[in-house]
Amino acid sequence: MPAPVKISDVGHVRTITLDRADKKNALSQELAWGVVAAVDAAALDDNVWVVAITGSGDAFCAGLDLSPGAEPYSPHSPQTAQLDDIGWVGQFLLAIRRRCDKPVVGGINGVAVGAGLGLAMATDVRLIASSARLMAGYTRIGGSPDAGLTVTLPQAMGYEKAMRFMMENRTVTGEEALAWGMAGEAVDDASFAGRLAAYCQELCAWSPITLRLLKRGMVKSSESTDMEQQLRYEVSNIRRAFGSEDGQEARRAFLEKRKPVFQGR
Repeated sequence: MPAPVKISDVGHVRTITLDRADKKNALSQELAWGVVAAVDAAALDDNVWVVAITGSGDAFCAGLDLSPGAEPYSPHSPQTAQLDDIGWVGQFLLAIRRRCDKPVVGGINGVAVGAGLGLAMATDVRLIASSARLMAGYTRIGGSPDAGLTVTLPQAMGYEKAMRFMMENRTVTGEEALAWGMAGEAVDDASFAGRLAAYCQELCAWSPITLRLLKRGMVKSSESTDMEQQLRYEVSNIRRAFGSEDGQEARRAFLEKRKPVFQGR
């Protein structure tokens, strides 16, 4: 079975590509941990000055793999360890912001939902393809935000916009993402891959020491709350959400493609 993460180097730029195109790069354990390991490896490689994260095919990352037989978040399965601590998608934020002091550029080439959006927003700067769609999606499946989104979305767009975006289950695309503060540049689909590569090479014109110290300062200034404490708080909330009857009903309705019936318990 091919590895779900591809790594390629061009000059001082390392590109990490999520490679489950047949699943819209939906997150399996192997893929999630593969991304984290790839970021950690890039952080330790002195020849890497800039890191890019993007998706294969027409998707960036469709979130958790919720297809039948592959649902990773089930409160009554042995896989509940994923909700016990920061041992799952919360590692995206810690790896990218805390353990990697090199600029990480998000190449949002297609749909980014849920934890996939969390991965996108954990990157330092983002380029988005015109047709790419961004959505939190947690209300749709009876969950609450994880993957650092309660940290990164308010930072990017402010408290009320972040609340509206997640609470109303909004979807934004391309240019809209710029207006919402979720990306810094929108690019036509046809030229997206080339522009992402060119932008990363442009960053390599600067001293890698300068870029690393710049990022360290920016991350430190933004940590007004303890990052690990916030990630654990997210985990405790999503455990409660998915463990509720409404959470179970939301996921059944999602898989059955019908409107859920909530009871408030």
